[in-house]
Amino acid sequence: MIKRLEQLKGIFIPDGVEVTVTRDYGATANDKALTLIQKLFFATGVVVLLVLFTLGFREAIIVGVAIAVTLALTLFASWAWGFTLNRVSLFALIFSIGILVDDAIVVVENIHRHILLGGKSLAEAIPIAVDEVGGPTILATFAVVAALLPMAFVTGLMGPYMAPIPINASIGMIISLAVAFIVTPWLTLKILKNKNHHAPDDDAGKGGLYPLFNTLIRPMLNGKQGRSKRGLLTLGILILIVGSVGLAGIKLVVLKMLPFDNKSEFQIIVDMPEGSSLEQSARVLAELGEYIATVPEVTDYQSYIGTAAPINFNGLVRQYYLRDGSSVGDIQVNLRDKSLRQRKSHEIALAVREPLQTIGKKYAANVKIVEVPPGPPVQAPLVAEVYGIDYQGQIQVAKSIREVFETTTDIIDTDDSVESPASKWIIKVDRQKAAILGLDQASIADAIATALRGSDVSYLHSENVKFPVPLRLEFSTADKADMAKILSLKLRSSNNVMVPLSEVAGISKGSSEYSIYHKDLLPVVFVTGDMAGDLDSPLYGMFDIMAKLNKDNLSPALHTRIEQYLINQPENP
Repeated sequence: MIKRLEQLKGIFIPDGVEVTVTRDYGATANDKALTLIQKLFFATGVVVLLVLFTLGFREAIIVGVAIAVTLALTLFASWAWGFTLNRVSLFALIFSIGILVDDAIVVVENIHRHILLGGKSLAEAIPIAVDEVGGPTILATFAVVAALLPMAFVTGLMGPYMAPIPINASIGMIISLAVAFIVTPWLTLKILKNKNHHAPDDDAGKGGLYPLFNTLIRPMLNGKQGRSKRGLLTLGILILIVGSVGLAGIKLVVLKMLPFDNKSEFQIIVDMPEGSSLEQSARVLAELGEYIATVPEVTDYQSYIGTAAPINFNGLVRQYYLRDGSSVGDIQVNLRDKSLRQRKSHEIALAVREPLQTIGKKYAANVKIVEVPPGPPVQAPLVAEVYGIDYQGQIQVAKSIREVFETTTDIIDTDDSVESPASKWIIKVDRQKAAILGLDQASIADAIATALRGSDVSYLHSENVKFPVPLRLEFSTADKADMAKILSLKLRSSNNVMVPLSEVAGISKGSSEYSIYHKDLLPVVFVTGDMAGDLDSPLYGMFDIMAKLNKDNLSPALHTRIEQYLINQPENP
């Protein structure tokens, strides 16, 4: 498409018309794939170098070939299973590269040990060496598979996203076991057959870390004498396990699903009060755009007023593509390539959030900075669902919960699904009087719709245009806001008399109805938010909000404390 646009310039695209590519997810995906492939080669190289420095050059060749064969067979098995070569499947290979080479390294290392021990030919030593480590290697391999495979049964949106990781890693582990027992011994026999073998030596293999192992570990293996030492070791391991788990509690280690990625874009979602005009929304987005233009890392931005921006993966799940109406807006912000800037996209988003929201507050607009998630998108990082038997009561409770969100440290971009009260004009037709004057209600409604929304009454045909030009009747923007102008609209009656609309209709002011959201057939009100700050992990924000909700009774009229459910709807709503 980009190549074709270049071909059209100066021919179908006249000079002076600038074309800017605002989104190129193909280039982004290609960059990610190349980066992952580079890391895959890097990880493989590191493993081979480690074997080179610890066992020797020939052993490193054997392990390197075993890795290449394992990866090739794993990719083939992944293709046969139906997975494509994408970022997730490549990540699965990088994730499992450390455990894929374990089997081959264990087999090569034990064969290497038997060579040092001497006393047997290489052909005699290989079966014995493989047999020694065969049972533990099989057990360790299937233990890893048993730990990974349950992740393949995750349901929901995360299921298809996460499935390639456990399946590819498990397939790779089984293939690596087969390679370690079939390819590695044969390759060892071929490559090491000319290597000098030592005579039997009782001290072989006792260099390196052997003295340290002999000092620390051997006392624990001495039957009853080592029982106390084994008990101390077990106690120490348990303390370390409890301590490692406690690191998350004291926030030295922050729990997060996925780290932030350094993207080249983010969105600004603007929600004006319901009933705001398109001109008001345009004014807000124009001022937000003026600020965005001052950010040095921004290359360009696109504003969408009253309609949704082109759909993306994040907007598909959050249903941004359904946003429509004069009170909504969207700004797509594109950044320089990450190699050309020092700040990451998350840092830029944090920096611009407060100034943009300050601008939005002047116009009572809710401005949210939406970053492209590193994994599957969700409705929001923090979502509270309010259920009950009275929707007005649910709205009141949701407003109270939103106040808790807003008063909780580091919680940002708070919002709810409750629409702001919006007034509307109701035109009431006196049907009896209209009938006497020769007007019917349908013609009155059509005339009002033509004035407010416009109507194509005919078409202008020309030899120089491909499509006919519509002739459209519609009030001007200023006249649409003047109810007196609308009432002065004259309609032709059945007896060809022009009758002003004010003769048969009156206008009264009312309130617009609000949307009622449902989830699994239950009426629900959503409260959403995000977290930013030192921790930048919504999990801790959720815990803080839960604690506040448990402490404060938000609904004294209900004479009960709000019940909280983490993973399911209430059984009795």
